[in-house]
Amino acid sequence: MFDSLNINASALTAQRLRMDVVSSNIANASSTRGTYVDGKWEPYRRKMVVMEPREKSFDRVLQGELEKQTQGNPELQGVRVTGIVNDRSPYKMVYDPAHPDANANGYVMMPNVDLSKEMVDLLSASRAYEANVTAFNSGKSMMLKALEIGR
Repeated sequence: MFDSLNINASALTAQRLRMDVVSSNIANASSTRGTYVDGKWEPYRRKMVVMEPREKSFDRVLQGELEKQTQGNPELQGVRVTGIVNDRSPYKMVYDPAHPDANANGYVMMPNVDLSKEMVDLLSASRAYEANVTAFNSGKSMMLKALEIGR
């Protein structure tokens, strides 16, 4: 009965984290000193959220198989975040000889964050979040209507 709410809740959590990571990428889009590696500073690296279907426990799989034989219910799982990974695309090189982090040729390594790509990701995560809120509220309202039938 609560599978749909649990699925939507897992998606809400994952999309919220995705929005937080995108916000971090946007905030650090011009941070030339993101990490200190081997005695020198490297620019901030864009981060991405990796998601996968949530695995069921053995008990839930067994129960699902028994229900599938009797009722034909599909397997319902949800989503989980498996990690946050760095984007390995190359840094941008910008000519700015006055910048304190410029190399001998006057070029500065800038983060590999593309603001237009981040805005698209933010919009996508926001819309997915809104869709899951709507689905969650619809499921909740159907359950409440079902309870009113018993009155």
